Amino acid sequence: MTVTAAQGFLASGVAAGIKESGSPDLALVVNRGPSRAAAGVFTSNRVQAAPVRWSRRVLAGRRVSAVVLNSGGANACTGEAGALDTRAMAERTADAVGVDPDEVAVCSTGLIGVRLPMDRVRAGIGTAADALSPLGGGDAARAVMTTDSVHKTGAVARSGWTVGGMAKGAGMLAPGLATMLVVLTTDADASGALLDSALRAAVRTTFDRVDSDGCMSTNDTVLLLASGASGEVPDAGEFTEAVHAVCADLARQLVADAEGASKEIEIEVVGAATERDAVTVGRSVARNNLLKCALHGEDPNWGRVLSAIGTTDAVFDPDRLDVAINGVWVCRDGAAGEPREKAVLSGRRITVTVDLRAGDAAAVVWTNDLTAEYVHENSAYSS
Repeated sequence: MTVTAAQGFLASGVAAGIKESGSPDLALVVNRGPSRAAAGVFTSNRVQAAPVRWSRRVLAGRRVSAVVLNSGGANACTGEAGALDTRAMAERTADAVGVDPDEVAVCSTGLIGVRLPMDRVRAGIGTAADALSPLGGGDAARAVMTTDSVHKTGAVARSGWTVGGMAKGAGMLAPGLATMLVVLTTDADASGALLDSALRAAVRTTFDRVDSDGCMSTNDTVLLLASGASGEVPDAGEFTEAVHAVCADLARQLVADAEGASKEIEIEVVGAATERDAVTVGRSVARNNLLKCALHGEDPNWGRVLSAIGTTDAVFDPDRLDVAINGVWVCRDGAAGEPREKAVLSGRRITVTVDLRAGDAAAVVWTNDLTAEYVHENSAYSS
């Protein structure tokens, strides 16, 4: 159930010495083909790390033979030297695994504004190349962790072909195409055009609906690689559904592991005039720190939900808003509904349902509570 679940892929994860802790910090994912088709989406942050700029150029050709990823340093805001370091990572990877450097994507994560120790990175790429294995997906996922407490992998099997993947991310999770580093793989014989359409459709309703802390990274990257090793040409609809299933699984794992989180919160908006309205309201509720604190304290404070809705430009009548928390309609017609004490919030998962009563559109946004542990972690971690 990893990035190597699909045939034709090898992966590895090693400790290159980038992290002072000595933990694994460098990973490779290699596509052995016969196809090298690929697609990718990236952060919409205007400040973009050197690896994002490099990988954007690589993905323009819709061919990727290998991905090199490191944790322990974002290689962001590092100027021309950082761009040269990114190129060096691609070239060293290409040499180590026997591919074209223009078909090597590069992903980095960690501290912004600090250059990578390239002597260690180069040596680590060689070590990772020697360790490549069809069983190396778990090691690769562990090597890209930063503030993550667990590594994140997933896969689904369809008739004759598979989609697998890995993700990292626990902080700086907000909509903007990606929200973290993700590598998805498939052994389906899929064209670059199908990969691109399937990936964008999946990301739009999964990773782009994760809104943990409202902070967008400089390094967000999601890649989808196809080896074609199964020889099976997938139905476009079935393939898109499979990619969506893996992305949704990984997105929920990101929310579950969000920095300091004790609650996983699903914001479900229904009865919207348009999908855009539903997403806008969902994001506003998800980013309301007062509500996130209340839910951490297991207080079903629906007034904070209405307050968040009211800051948006969505179509609604304030006197027709309904809100349910864990299935209890605590607000009806913009006023108190069922007794709030009925909403039990002692479990880890909480669902907030907002009915705008303005149409038939709907959307779901995922977030988490705001805790003292989150504040502590981000006061100690320099980014």
